[in-house]
Amino acid sequence: MTNIDVKLIADGIKNCIDRISCEVEPSCATALAAARKKEDNATARFALDVMCRNIEYAKASHLPVCQDTGMVVAFIRIGQEVRLTGDFLDEAVNGAVREAFAPLRKSVLDPVSRVNTKDNTPAVIHTSIVRGDTVEVEVMLKGFGSENMSAIYMLNPAQGLETAKDLIVDTVRKAASNPCPPVIIGVGLGGTFEKCAEMSKHALFRKIGSDNPDPVLNALEKELCGRINSLGIGAQGFGGSLTALGVFIESYPTHISSLPVAVNVLCHCSRAARFTVDEGGLNYE
Repeated sequence: MTNIDVKLIADGIKNCIDRISCEVEPSCATALAAARKKEDNATARFALDVMCRNIEYAKASHLPVCQDTGMVVAFIRIGQEVRLTGDFLDEAVNGAVREAFAPLRKSVLDPVSRVNTKDNTPAVIHTSIVRGDTVEVEVMLKGFGSENMSAIYMLNPAQGLETAKDLIVDTVRKAASNPCPPVIIGVGLGGTFEKCAEMSKHALFRKIGSDNPDPVLNALEKELCGRINSLGIGAQGFGGSLTALGVFIESYPTHISSLPVAVNVLCHCSRAARFTVDEGGLNYE
């Protein structure tokens, strides 16, 4: 049994928020820089150039890369051989968010009263028990210009995968310039209503350019990305060849009478980080 103080998890989350509020995930920044060089549409190329310069300036000056500093989403996988010590996990995570957001815009409020919580808490925390003796944490700042463009569909089996593919592409078409493209698309296929939505969010932690280990899903990702890029929406909606930096899919078995499909839209600023905690302390990716 490995004892891990919850304070280490909270410290890791705070440090990640401090960094990713001002720094885009490296594979995303690299993909945008490559796209800028390849884009033939002059207006779209200008938009990509502005995005790249903004990313560089935000990192150099340690200023938020976007005015929407988002809502914190954390996936925490706890090894079964881990014994957590110290504070209650959710309270510690929200304490880290509260501290990290002291200098950042606070955007979280009560959905009924619309009264701001004034510290960007609570975070959305997904915990699971896995094999092992470490804690693995993934943290994201999710802006809502893109989140609002997301969708979930409960299809019947007769509608099939072709309908699901059409709806995924159509979700991006309807979103148009609203989510600040080029977008990153997370897709959840199967499970239940909530399971496919959770998978679509978790899929967004994939690195741009990475392959899906499932060859069938990998081929489907490439097909969908090609179809989305053929929409011609382009960077910030100015047209051009690049509407999506990537499409990432997670799947799960579902009921015989259903085909749940969730599409989670992310803007061109992927603000995500990972770290692990073991008996030796914090290990950042």
